[in-house]
Amino acid sequence: MFAMIWQAIYLVTFVASLYALIEVIRTPAQAFELMDKQTKKLWLILTGAATGLSLLAVFSGTGMFVILGLVATLVFLLDVRPAVKGAGGGRNNGPYGPW
Repeated sequence: MFAMIWQAIYLVTFVASLYALIEVIRTPAQAFELMDKQTKKLWLILTGAATGLSLLAVFSGTGMFVILGLVATLVFLLDVRPAVKGAGGGRNNGPYGPW
């Protein structure tokens, strides 16, 4: 029973980390500098490592460092992403603001 719960936690962590990695890749490097956040390269390394560790945990069933990856993922998704998303002018902006 507990093994299935941990497996579900690892899977959710992998999906969140993969989403964060994709968002880092899509965000321009200038947005990180403009909002005074860490560099895009650092966030690529952190979210890439988190994604790799969580994928390893999904397949092996043991995730000793998954919590560290989850922390890095949550910091990016809850703090950095909202800040840098508004920095680049946005892709969905019309003449009077966002759609």
